[in-house]
Amino acid sequence: MTSIIPARTAPPRVRHAAGPSGTGPVRTVSAPLAPRARLLPSLAAVYRAQLSRARVARIPLLFVATFQSVGIMVLMRGVVDGGAEARAVVAGSSVLVVAFVALNLLAQYFGQLRAGGGLDHYATLPVPPAAVVLGAAAAYASFTVPGTVFTAITGSVLFQLPMTHLWVLVAVVPLSGAALAGLGAALGLLAPRPELATLLGQLGMSAALLLGVLPADRLPEPVGWARDLLPSTYGVEALARSFDARPDWGLIAFFLAICAAVGVLSLAVATWAYRRAAVR
Repeated sequence: MTSIIPARTAPPRVRHAAGPSGTGPVRTVSAPLAPRARLLPSLAAVYRAQLSRARVARIPLLFVATFQSVGIMVLMRGVVDGGAEARAVVAGSSVLVVAFVALNLLAQYFGQLRAGGGLDHYATLPVPPAAVVLGAAAAYASFTVPGTVFTAITGSVLFQLPMTHLWVLVAVVPLSGAALAGLGAALGLLAPRPELATLLGQLGMSAALLLGVLPADRLPEPVGWARDLLPSTYGVEALARSFDARPDWGLIAFFLAICAAVGVLSLAVATWAYRRAAVR
């Protein structure tokens, strides 16, 4: 006859099983959960994944961004002869490549990711939220390096500017890319709809175009205040100063430090926006 009395259960973390004949029961303990992934390994994994996924799709867009910046310099060549205005045009056009990819495309990416439920996938992974934002931002910013270098060299030849200190791009590209990528990610994550994220990304890139390429002394004073609030402005100023015959390295370092501070702030806001969107 089958008994209906429920059998006694073992504690949830300890189970007893019958061992070999004559040895008695064997005590087994469940293994503890694995520790949460650390920031740097998680960041590297997300960066490699984003870089491999976006490599084929973003190369044509990078070509468009580079062609756009070079075309702007060709048009401005008929208006600007040289001097400080030429340096501003070349520097602004070079950083515009970063704005197109890191700000515009990243805003669209996170907007679509939020609307399509892609954030749920990242939320299930044992990775810190900062690793997701920083990894995606770094991957998108990496695509801007060839276009930015090509635009800067082409502009230097077109306006007959010295290329001795173009190595400043080694600092300008990552710092400007971090600031603009953080802003783009925040716009995409905070926008309620992907269409609005695309619109905000386009407006941000247009602001980088108008306020970065045009010489600052030709802008009205209220527009100049808006230019000071744009994260890419300080990268443009640092690159423009490097074209001087005797660059003021203290001032260039000051502009780069501001760009770095803005980059840290914008990435922190993007991380907060990611946490806010992932729990909804």
